[in-house]
Amino acid sequence: MVSPAQRRTWVRWVQDAFSVSERAACDAGGVARSAVRYQSVAAPQEPLRQRLRELAASRVAYGYRRLHVLLRRDGWPVNRKRIQRLYRDEGLTQQRKRLKRRKSATRRTVRPIPGAPNERWAMDFIHDYLADGTAMRVLSVVDCFTRECVGFIPARRFRADDVAAHLSRIGASRGLPPVIQCDNGTEFTSVALDHWAYWNHVQLDFSRPGKPTDNAAIESFHNSVRRECLTQHYFMNLTEADDLIERYRWDYNNDRPHSSLGNVPPAHFRAAVAITASVSSTA
Repeated sequence: MVSPAQRRTWVRWVQDAFSVSERAACDAGGVARSAVRYQSVAAPQEPLRQRLRELAASRVAYGYRRLHVLLRRDGWPVNRKRIQRLYRDEGLTQQRKRLKRRKSATRRTVRPIPGAPNERWAMDFIHDYLADGTAMRVLSVVDCFTRECVGFIPARRFRADDVAAHLSRIGASRGLPPVIQCDNGTEFTSVALDHWAYWNHVQLDFSRPGKPTDNAAIESFHNSVRRECLTQHYFMNLTEADDLIERYRWDYNNDRPHSSLGNVPPAHFRAAVAITASVSSTA
């Protein structure tokens, strides 16, 4: 679809290139003359544009929907369509590449939707590199109900014993769920983690081979992590990576609006669920 601004540009080019009148250029391209002569009478909204540019510069991976939520938090009484138009006018539109997915011969089983916090977690690894080229892996653990990142641990390498130790540490502060979703990585299919799951009464729910969408919660989280954290920082060493990754985890849980939660941060959503549950139990 060609925008009105592009149509006006095309008409002017035809006039200059072929020395024809505006009417002839419009007739040749099927463009209404009113669209070419249109002059906007709307206010320039420069303060709003400036704030939008500032937010887009500090949150470079955010689209107009999430920026609209942040503007509403700042007190700007604007709707989403206006922010979408200004976002496009300022040239902030992002282009995302769609990946092709492989087909699997294994039939998909419908997983039950969790109805409370700590009913089902999802975990996986995401990879990156330090400044000296050393490979780094980050273990991510997400609560599938609240979308809260309960664990985000970087290390140069992980063994199954390391994964079990980190899960035990996370569970010590908030309890372990009955089910943890994961893929078929060697750390997750190992005997050591299987023993840990057995003794802690945790079921490991494995995805189908080649089907990352079976673990959609963690894949969605990793998409945000890649755009908003890993590609925005240049980690000099593992200590710096641990500090910046933990800052991002706090921001993701406590400040970043989450679209699947009605643009409420995961920690706030969990607190609201706890209050609702306590009120219902006393009623």
